Amino acid sequence: MSTPRDVDADFLALPLDALADAALQVARDAGAAYAAVRVQQVRETVVRVRDRAVEGTSDVTEAGLSVRVVLDGAWGFAATGSLDPGAAARTAALAVRSARVARPLVLRPVELAPVPVQQGTWVSSYEQDPFDVPADEQAGLLLGWGEQVLASGAAHAEAESWCVKEQKFYADLDGGRTVQQRVRMHPGVTAVVVADDGRVDTVRSLAPPVGRGWEHMVGPGAPLPLEVPGLAALAREKLAAPSVEPGRYDLVIAPSQLWLTIHESVAHATELDRALGYEAAYAGTSFATPDQLGSRRYGSDLMTVTGDRVVEHGLSTVGWDDEGVPAQTWDIVRDGVHVGYQLDRAMAAERGETSNGCAYADTPVSAPLQRMPNVSLAADPDGPDLDGLVAGVEDGILVTGDRSWSIDMQRFNFQFTAQTFHRIRSGRVEGMLRDVAYQASTPDFWSRLAAVGGPSTWSLEGALNCGKGQPGQAAPVSHGCPAVVVQGVSVLNTEQEGA
Repeated sequence: MSTPRDVDADFLALPLDALADAALQVARDAGAAYAAVRVQQVRETVVRVRDRAVEGTSDVTEAGLSVRVVLDGAWGFAATGSLDPGAAARTAALAVRSARVARPLVLRPVELAPVPVQQGTWVSSYEQDPFDVPADEQAGLLLGWGEQVLASGAAHAEAESWCVKEQKFYADLDGGRTVQQRVRMHPGVTAVVVADDGRVDTVRSLAPPVGRGWEHMVGPGAPLPLEVPGLAALAREKLAAPSVEPGRYDLVIAPSQLWLTIHESVAHATELDRALGYEAAYAGTSFATPDQLGSRRYGSDLMTVTGDRVVEHGLSTVGWDDEGVPAQTWDIVRDGVHVGYQLDRAMAAERGETSNGCAYADTPVSAPLQRMPNVSLAADPDGPDLDGLVAGVEDGILVTGDRSWSIDMQRFNFQFTAQTFHRIRSGRVEGMLRDVAYQASTPDFWSRLAAVGGPSTWSLEGALNCGKGQPGQAAPVSHGCPAVVVQGVSVLNTEQEGA
């Protein structure tokens, strides 16, 4: 547990209450049933190096406010980069006007699930603010890692650090007022190797993006100082490995790859707006429709998946969502049966439920969408460690690290590759394989879940930039999961498929 921190003084020095009062008064006078003001500031820094040179740096801060209203059953929204009460009032008036323009087009008046009035302050858990670390110090660390990769035999080395700080103030007509601050980081190092015949391959580090500070880069428990020295050797072994023989194998999948399979086949598939067909143009709808909720068999009895906005260091962990709903956890798949969706207040009202807090906007000028919480597969409390899982496999492949994916428009049929694949024979890990991809349909894959690892195999993985919406928005999200065994999965040879 990290030491509790305060929201930065520069954000608290903004006239937050005055901005909210000015905007909400305009909405109240117009007769809005709901109105919310969101003041948001996002700072992102990226440092990239290649071989022995800094390739690029950026440091961008975006600040502004938005007003969202429900008036006569229609949504209205407007945003501005000006943070003074006059601009806030004018933005609220524009939001009211947009609701009036939209009203004749509304087929079903907007209703929002109720939520108790929320007030408070929340800061995510981190030790060292990465924005206190100078860019040249960050670049020096990355260049040092690149030098290690080159010295151990790689043709090229690439390294990057990506730091984000997000601050939000939320106020609504009901009296809700909250302030929160989150920090997240994603470091990465890649080794590039070239064979004598000109073939090229890479291995990227497995350190995931997380809701931590600079301690994720250096210090006790930081993953990259341990990973970097072995990256080039892994890449050379992968380049020299035999090509896989296509067929059906038992897969032992590590969390560093399984998170992406969960993300694409479970997390996106259980967004209610996607299941209802409201979200279709960006990555399609979902086979997991509401008519079978509570009876659809999603996977084996070993499969329990939760939506989670409270786990420490999660990328989607918050105090409240962007509609003032408190963070919480709930079941999405219980004992292999689909039992829950991801909901914002409008989606919840449509089903006669309460919101589970899945509204999120990525920038000050973006309208909140129903976005993904941390969607995680539970470990078996009495499950084995990774060696124990491997020991139970007679003929299989160990899959580690995400690489590429493809999934259809209903989140049903998919294919994944990974960073590394190791052959398993008679319960022992042998040498590496290459040219491997596995494919399945979502229910068939999860029905083959035959063993779930214990807590020692569970880790929090994820992505900083999950995309959704039009205009598109990015959202950070974590997926916690253990290592698992999935039996009899179809494995392709990507080299032969591409021939």
